[in-house]
Amino acid sequence: MNVVLAVKQYISRMIGDSGAGMKVLLMDKETTSIVSMVYTQSEILQKEVYLFERIDSANRESMKHLKAICFLRPTKENVEYLIQELRRPKYSSYFIYFSNVISKSDVKSLAEADEQEVVAEVQEFYGDYIAVNPHVFSLNLPACCQGRNWEPAHLCRTTQGLTALLLSLKKCPMIRYQLSSDLAKRLAEGVKQVITKEYELFDFRRTEVPPLLLLLDRSDDAITPLLNQWTYQAMVHELLGINNNRIDLSRVPGISKDLREVVLSAENDEFYANNMYLNFAEIGSNIKNLMEDFQRKKPKEQQKLESIADMKAFVENYPQFKKMSGTVSKHVTVVGELSRLVSERNLLEVSEAEQELACQNDHSGALQSIRRLLQNPRVTELDAVRLVMLYALRYERHSSNSLPGLMLDLKNRGVSERLRKLVPAITEYGGKRVQSSDLFSPKDAVAITKQFLKGLKGVENVYTQHQPLLHETLDQLIKGKLKDNRYPYLGPSSLRDRPQDIIIFIIGGATYEEALTVCNLNRTTPGVRIVLGGTTVHNTRSFLEEVSAAGFRGRGTESSQGMGQAAARRLN
Repeated sequence: MNVVLAVKQYISRMIGDSGAGMKVLLMDKETTSIVSMVYTQSEILQKEVYLFERIDSANRESMKHLKAICFLRPTKENVEYLIQELRRPKYSSYFIYFSNVISKSDVKSLAEADEQEVVAEVQEFYGDYIAVNPHVFSLNLPACCQGRNWEPAHLCRTTQGLTALLLSLKKCPMIRYQLSSDLAKRLAEGVKQVITKEYELFDFRRTEVPPLLLLLDRSDDAITPLLNQWTYQAMVHELLGINNNRIDLSRVPGISKDLREVVLSAENDEFYANNMYLNFAEIGSNIKNLMEDFQRKKPKEQQKLESIADMKAFVENYPQFKKMSGTVSKHVTVVGELSRLVSERNLLEVSEAEQELACQNDHSGALQSIRRLLQNPRVTELDAVRLVMLYALRYERHSSNSLPGLMLDLKNRGVSERLRKLVPAITEYGGKRVQSSDLFSPKDAVAITKQFLKGLKGVENVYTQHQPLLHETLDQLIKGKLKDNRYPYLGPSSLRDRPQDIIIFIIGGATYEEALTVCNLNRTTPGVRIVLGGTTVHNTRSFLEEVSAAGFRGRGTESSQGMGQAAARRLN
């Protein structure tokens, strides 16, 4: 179950099926992102694809010497663009691939428009999602809900994305969903409906143990997306933001022109692939090793190119050297900027307080830490509000709850009203009233014993104590102990054996901390393969925007009219 490989194979087949000769790849906005996540432009160029165009681009030239490979989502707009294209073709022939199921009536409309008979092929290739890591996918759908209800267009897109994922992995799963979430139930029914309607597509070879799709709601664990992160990929997303593998470094002081935007892709960057799940301290020492290795391999200035053989050896090694030079400068810059932000924003101390709030049960100690940090001018507005949010969720029903005092501290510190309003919004979104599980207390004797022993030994790393709720959910699922009354099956049948192929989907967005949890479980649990997906992949900023856009305002705050407006303005 490798989602990157699944999408890669589709694209490779598209290009291969069109045969030899020069080609143009015609895409829409979404399929452009889908392709760019798994292939670099230079890799596709090697396959005789010399031009990349958008179907909605008005001023494309006519190039009859090129074949067109069209990879498009089956939307009304794209079908209309294709009809116009086929009436006045710009290329010699068209190989059309839709990323999802296309209706017979749309195919008929295309056939009628193809008067010049330029269409060589029409197929469905189900790469209708963003492959983030081999075991992680996203639909890049921020703000998918209003309150606790789906935006209809987003429900439709999520259903399409999930069914395409299942088709690309050749899985016809049993479906379980979080009972406390109407969003999860609606999505489960939508996916089941498509599987029933398109039963011929889902007629895969039966496995002994059927695959399992588990649908969860982000509001059940609002803690995980609020925490600062200390593993490389998660930390980059939290502090710099990853958008389709791209990182914007234009705000970094003294940044050189060629490093204003960099790409971090495990597919094409060995250092990143080996380090994305390591913690920050290890990254620092690995960067040093990378630098030393680079220095050793660097061509010596004094090296004389006396013979043809010398010159040939230099030319052969130069691309490798140039690539390594790019990798070194990119990671040194990224890690340097992370390091600067950690120091500037006092993140070690902030993160220690966050972990204490998420994992310990010491109300007075936590309160003291927060109050001390709220007085510290190096702590940013976002980090100050984040601490108060974690306190609000952790000690919502504590007899000595001091939230009003902390809200006053935020106000006195000059934190904007817009950010302050998000504190009650978060408790309305993911507080005790909506959690189907208790986020904070251990559930059984084993967990209580583990926590007790942890307390005796001390914590190996105070910054990574927290485990997402997903860890426990998956642990219970794999052991066959996940309660049917909380996570029922859709339909009459249920799994008797422990599941082997598990697809988890989080409505409201997954996180890279959860991706790390899944990666570790895949590594340590033989015979179990897990893929994690979400409507998007969140960091704290995007998560707070999602909560705000959904219209949560919290009880006792102003009315929720114009609820989407705050989300349109990015959180500073």
